[in-house]
Formats: sequence, structure tokens, C-alpha cells
Amino acid sequence: MGKVYLVGAGPGAPDLLTLRAARILERANVVFHDALIHPDVLAIASRARIVAVGKRCGQISTDQRFINRCLVEAAARYEAVVRLKGGDPMVFGRAQEELDALAANGIDCEVVPGVTAALAAAAELKISLTRRGASRSVVLATPRIGTDQPVGEWANAAAAADTAVLYMGVGEARLLADVLKQAGVPGTHPVAIVQSASLPTARKLYTKLDDLPRRAAEMPPGGPTLLVLGEVLRQALSADQSRRQIPAELPATRASRA
Repeated sequence: MGKVYLVGAGPGAPDLLTLRAARILERANVVFHDALIHPDVLAIASRARIVAVGKRCGQISTDQRFINRCLVEAAARYEAVVRLKGGDPMVFGRAQEELDALAANGIDCEVVPGVTAALAAAAELKISLTRRGASRSVVLATPRIGTDQPVGEWANAAAAADTAVLYMGVGEARLLADVLKQAGVPGTHPVAIVQSASLPTARKLYTKLDDLPRRAAEMPPGGPTLLVLGEVLRQALSADQSRRQIPAELPATRASRA
């Protein structure tokens, strides 16, 4: 029986992959990977069979039970099986379901941490998620809930934290904003939208909760997007609003000065 490695690929940029993850990929026999894993990361597993088992919102996705079964069956055939996940396996990565399936079949496994998207978003913004006097707590949450969970459960957790990072929610920005306000978050609360953090195509914008649905619609589709909420963003939001309120100089004025 082989060994299964649950490996975090990081937020997107291939050079944020850990050294341990790279070493395991180099000797992998088979790699089952999430959607949006960078091709350069997959190229490290040059000896391996590469199998896409990604999940994307609004698109055809691989059933989790099928992935569990694939891992168990692969461990019976290969020495080194890699389940390659975006970000960190233990943060919204369905890792526990896979770990439980492997344990139930007596299969040895190891978890290799990765840089989760919340940390990449903070780096992209150049704003700390914690700050003395402004933020002593951080919540990572997702509005995507199971059938047995109350709709407002995630919102209550986000509202209670000094800083909140929301995964997989920007596509339902209007509903998200409404639920957060019902949980007590004021409409003037600062929000940052960060797309494709760590990649050259990264985009970011600042807004307030009341304007979130309109500003979220300005983001192009495709890249993974997170929302950051908290007073740590207040200064950046004020500076961004000031820049956008400065009227553009008229071409005629520039010509006359020339």
C-alpha cells in the first residue's frame, strides 16, 4: 500500500510552493489536482500521471466521493500519490473527507501545508490582517454552506471578528452584503476585493459594504476572488476614495500649459 500526500499548492504563483511540496511532487507517481493549479507546478511532477479533479463554482465539478475513491484505489497501485490542492489543504479544501476515507482504509497519509489565499490577499493589499489597536482577531469564512447549516452562521462569525476574509462568495455579492448587514455589519464597513492574489494578473479594489454588489460586478470573471472586511482597511479605503474623486485634467488645459 502506498502513501497519499495532501499537498498545498499555494495561492497561485508557482514560486510560493514550499520546498517540501516540490520534493514530493518530483517523486510522485500520480497527481490528482484541483482546478487553477499553475502549469509550472504540475510540470514539477514530471514522472507522474496527472489527473484533473477540480471543482469550480457554476461549472461541472468532480464529485468528492469519486475523488476519495480514486485516492484509495491509487494508493493500492502507486507508492507516492499526491492530492494537490490550491492554497492550504486544511482551509476550505475538503481535506477532512479525504483524510477520513484514507484512514478508514488503513492508508498512510501526510498533509503538506501551503500558503492559503487569505495570506496572499493580505500581501497583495500590503495590509496586515492584524494590527495593534485595530484588529486582534481574524476569521476565515465562506458563504457556501452545507444543507444542514443556517444561512447566517458564517455571517455571525464574520461580524464578530475584527477582520474577516471570505472565500468563494463574490459571485453572490448582493446576498452576501445583505446577510452581513442583517448580522450587524454597518453599510460603511470597509471591504477589499482581491482577485488572483500572488499572480501577475492580480487585481484589487476598495469599497464599503453598501457598494459591494456594484463594485464586485467590475471584477472580470475567471480568477479566484476573496473579500477582506475590517477596520484595518479604513485608511486604504479613504485614500482610494480621495483618488477617485480627483477630476481628470482636461486635454485642452494640458495643451495650453505646453
